[in-house]
Amino acid sequence: MTTRAKLILVRHGETEGNVAKILDTEVPGLPLTERGVAQAKAFGASLERAPQVLVSSDALRARQTASYIEAATGTEAMVLDGLYEVQVGDLHGRSDREAHELFQQIYRGWHLGELDLRAPGGESGHEVLARMLPVFDGLREEFLTGETDGDVLIVNHGAAMRLLGKWLAGVAPPFTTNNHLDNTETIELLPTEDGGWECLRWGKFTPPFTVQADPSADDPMG
Repeated sequence: MTTRAKLILVRHGETEGNVAKILDTEVPGLPLTERGVAQAKAFGASLERAPQVLVSSDALRARQTASYIEAATGTEAMVLDGLYEVQVGDLHGRSDREAHELFQQIYRGWHLGELDLRAPGGESGHEVLARMLPVFDGLREEFLTGETDGDVLIVNHGAAMRLLGKWLAGVAPPFTTNNHLDNTETIELLPTEDGGWECLRWGKFTPPFTVQADPSADDPMG
């Protein structure tokens, strides 16, 4: 039986940076913790069917997560350029409140359309979208036209995923900025006939995406 395939964005497993709430964005970045390995293995084992395509960013944590999904499903994992986390420049490696608040201010601005904002030495929202959207468009064109036997899985990063979910499927803030994704949670996007995307899942939530949450600096990215 064939069904319409989805684009599934999977946040990588836990790292020590996540535990310590470090803004860890540069490649290759920190590896998975033992818990992160267990999360990746459990995610792979939970899939009802193997994906037709499995790709990841070139960050170590994403590549490791994808390798465990590959082991569980038999689908070969590939690294694609341009899928790494939002680059925060001078804020990289910091975990203090000031750094988190500055990043959150910039990030919330992106979701409100202020895509020119950037941390010192970091990327603007425009630059993040400019490197990621062509990858998504290419995967859609090659693998997500018509009916198919498998989804496309992209092992990715929390802040980048949420920005793409907002941009592609029109999920609106403050839901997108306040509802962070836990490790190995997903954003699931279904291609629509008009060339757009419909969001079917955002972490624990399904449509309509109206659940309110207080802003938090806890583990916003990575």
